[in-house]
Amino acid sequence: MATDDTAVLAASLTSARLPDAETFDTRAIQQRDAAHFLHPFTDHAALRSRGARVIVRGQGVYLWDSEGKQLIDGMSGLWCVNVGYGRTSISQAVYRQMETLPFYNSFFNTTNVPAVQLATELVALAPPQFSHVFFTGSGSEANDTVVRMVRRYWDVMGQPGRSVIISRHNAYHGSTMAGASLGGMAGMHAQGGLPIPDIVHIGQPNYAESGQGMSENAFGLRAASWLEEQILASGPERVAAFIGEPVQGAGGVIIPPETYWPEVQRICDKYGILLIADEVICGFGRLGTMFGSELMGMRPDLISFAKGVTSGYVPLGGVLVGKRVAQALIEQGGDFNHGFTYSGHPVACAAALENLRILREERLVEKVAQETGPHLKTAFAELATHPLVGYADSLGMVAGLNLVRRKGTGPHDCEHFLRELGVGMLCRGHMFDNGVIMRAVGDRMIVAPPLVMTKAEIDEMAERIWDCLDLTLADVYGRGWI
Repeated sequence: MATDDTAVLAASLTSARLPDAETFDTRAIQQRDAAHFLHPFTDHAALRSRGARVIVRGQGVYLWDSEGKQLIDGMSGLWCVNVGYGRTSISQAVYRQMETLPFYNSFFNTTNVPAVQLATELVALAPPQFSHVFFTGSGSEANDTVVRMVRRYWDVMGQPGRSVIISRHNAYHGSTMAGASLGGMAGMHAQGGLPIPDIVHIGQPNYAESGQGMSENAFGLRAASWLEEQILASGPERVAAFIGEPVQGAGGVIIPPETYWPEVQRICDKYGILLIADEVICGFGRLGTMFGSELMGMRPDLISFAKGVTSGYVPLGGVLVGKRVAQALIEQGGDFNHGFTYSGHPVACAAALENLRILREERLVEKVAQETGPHLKTAFAELATHPLVGYADSLGMVAGLNLVRRKGTGPHDCEHFLRELGVGMLCRGHMFDNGVIMRAVGDRMIVAPPLVMTKAEIDEMAERIWDCLDLTLADVYGRGWI
């Protein structure tokens, strides 16, 4: 970009800065974005041709873009803004901490008060087998920490050959080298020489995809048996751990049958391997319990967390460490040679403490379990009657529906669109254009709204979704796809 053009854009952007300005030079922001900002998981050539959507403000469950369009945020930002936008008390807590101690590291035998307070509170909130917390800056870093911690644990226990970690296809555990390796996303593994050694994958507990001819409970047991098969194939003496999300998030809100996790727990106990719950999405109330593993019949040894711990206001992640692992690392392990500059960042921990206070005092977890979660389930059951929807399901404040060419009597006898048509992305475009943010995973449309969303706001979101399904249906008819 020429120097003169750069100066013009800089002036345009300056005139459009938050928070005071009400008008924005959207095109100038998009041009600067294309020139300098590499986005995550993005085809940048395609983005440059259409320009990024510029989000400028949020309040409650709503967002506004630079053109003044209001959107219902059906995805809580990226599964994280649990307490909604505009929480002044969190910003005030952050400001107070920045004025007091904006940063100090937790290396060299030092600590800080917010990190200690947060670790204490998280252990109190966690299931009883947990005693310690290791802080990171994100969920990806948390899962990298899990890999290091699991392998170090078995070293300390005198079994260094136990290095294999089993995960699932279509799981998402982050985009760092170890996190992306743990995840089962083929597109990620195709770039960068992934997965790293001694990480293997089994099938996911997706009843709609793989459970034809079985009841859900029978399929849950079958899917869990894939873990035992892989343990035996890898060699029980080499398997260190199994990791899974209680409900797979980025994979498409895959809610496992009730029989799945108890059987997985039995298998882990049988072979003495560690169980890791990735609660980066499911933690802090998303499923109607503080941690999703509590709902699923799991007794994990480690829980990775992030997102909802601060509602995304400030980056923070970590690992809850069970007594079995913590005791070995503390009493027998010597130095654990792992950590981050921002582990236990005082400002992030201050934000988390205030966020947890809001969750507690407003009883948001209980409301999800008793009120808004069941209401979302009812709303998606109604959306399942739309002629474009084959089936829908939900749990707590996550839900998904599948777009199909022809409906059937259940998930296994619907006629699906050809994947290359991209009907889900077509639908997502209608959603954004008409005031609701809903994510497409193939032809499965998913939501994970803020936990503060009211019943009336759920109804408003569902009405907008229905209207957008109508637009998508008209679009696919017009294209001759039905």
